[in-house]
Amino acid sequence: MTKNRELIITPKVSRDHLTKFLIEVEKEGIKIVNVDPLTLKGMKTKLATIYTSQNADYVIVDKVIQVSGRKIGMRFKVLSNADIEKILQFSKAGLDFVVVEVKDWKVIPLENIIAKLHKIHTKIFAIANSPEEVRKMFSILEVGVDGVMFSTSSLNEVKEALVYLGTKSFDLKPAKILEIKEVGNGERVCVDTSSMLGRGEGMLIGSRSNFLFLVHNESVGSSFTSPRPFRVNAGAVHCYALSPDGTTKYLSELETGSEVLVTDSHGRSRRATVGRSKIESRPMLMIKAQIDDEVGGIIAQNAETIRFVRPNGHLVSVTHLKRGDTVLAYAKSATGRHFGMEVDDEYIIEK
Repeated sequence: MTKNRELIITPKVSRDHLTKFLIEVEKEGIKIVNVDPLTLKGMKTKLATIYTSQNADYVIVDKVIQVSGRKIGMRFKVLSNADIEKILQFSKAGLDFVVVEVKDWKVIPLENIIAKLHKIHTKIFAIANSPEEVRKMFSILEVGVDGVMFSTSSLNEVKEALVYLGTKSFDLKPAKILEIKEVGNGERVCVDTSSMLGRGEGMLIGSRSNFLFLVHNESVGSSFTSPRPFRVNAGAVHCYALSPDGTTKYLSELETGSEVLVTDSHGRSRRATVGRSKIESRPMLMIKAQIDDEVGGIIAQNAETIRFVRPNGHLVSVTHLKRGDTVLAYAKSATGRHFGMEVDDEYIIEK
């Protein structure tokens, strides 16, 4: 059973910018913030708080006490196994959660804490200072911790960390196929990830950054090909792919160690690391589709193994697509981009 995990934000912004920052992180799906509850006074918000105040939803205490209607927990620095035993002792005494700070050794201490507390109802919140630490703490012992308290002043870092949590999602919609055309040879990119991809999963790819098709992975074999569930035959070298931090990269830029988003047919996304990127010349197809007022396209290899996903979850090869068919894609209003980063006020037309 998957844990209901939380990304808890500790804002590192000035008081003047705090309210705006809290509003923005709540829009991104954050539910708990590490601030004094008085900070939220007057705000129309559903944010919960974790703090030393007894008015907080999660009260950090110095000793095990009961606070009516509140969750209680203690903060621990872990420097040795003796500290881990202390966490176990206090947890058995009735703590709802523990906040754990580990220093130089991060993985092994947290593995030991998770192993000792996994049968107790005490939640484990670890402290992180970068999206990379967030990723590490959520993945330790596969199930990870229950929550990570992440200190940041960057909304982009919050978005990136949410991808590692597995809560980043996209509103995929049916895109109506307008045109399919053979365009001769071009260079296409196979993205081999270091993760196994399941049925329904792929990458969001497109010739425009605001219109991206869900290109399925190659986990479905045939009488002529073996399954390659780590691979997405993504498209032509010029196409965009999304990164976990919200920026875009051209497929031609992806290489060993790059990070990409893997998205399923419900729009749920997770990060994956590129193990290898393979560029080869192949016959190509141009495909155009429409969602509402947005029209977008993709150039993909003209082969049966490249598949899109229909709205009902069934797969369809690009070689079997017809005008009027619908496939899953993500579209939004166009914005400018500078080295992959969105520039909201920049005028842009992409065709």
